[in-house]
Amino acid sequence: QVQLVESGGGLVQAGGSLRLSCAVSEGVLGVYAMGWFRQAPGKEREWVGTWYFSKSYSESVRGRFTISRDDMKNTMYLQMNSLKPEDTAIYYCAASGRVQTAPMSPQSYDYWGQGTQVTVSA
Repeated sequence: QVQLVESGGGLVQAGGSLRLSCAVSEGVLGVYAMGWFRQAPGKEREWVGTWYFSKSYSESVRGRFTISRDDMKNTMYLQMNSLKPEDTAIYYCAASGRVQTAPMSPQSYDYWGQGTQVTVSA
């Protein structure tokens, strides 16, 4: 069973930075497709970025957010810079052992963390 646990969310002013962490079960990083998603109140879950052989990002966060990982710590990170109020959401990390044909779709992922709240004030 793959387990994912996010942390690092909080309240930050616009223009600030946060780094989210996703602690994963051993043996997942580098093998499974890993994704970050977010969901704002009243909105559908939105793709943020994926690390599947290479890294890709949504247009709304490209250039501001960066995915990285520490294999020794079994942890994936989402570094978020130049935060905007519209980045406010619950952020989730996700994993999939399947071959990815649609890595931007939440349906492509089988395992999810519990989410961590990010709030950006104006």
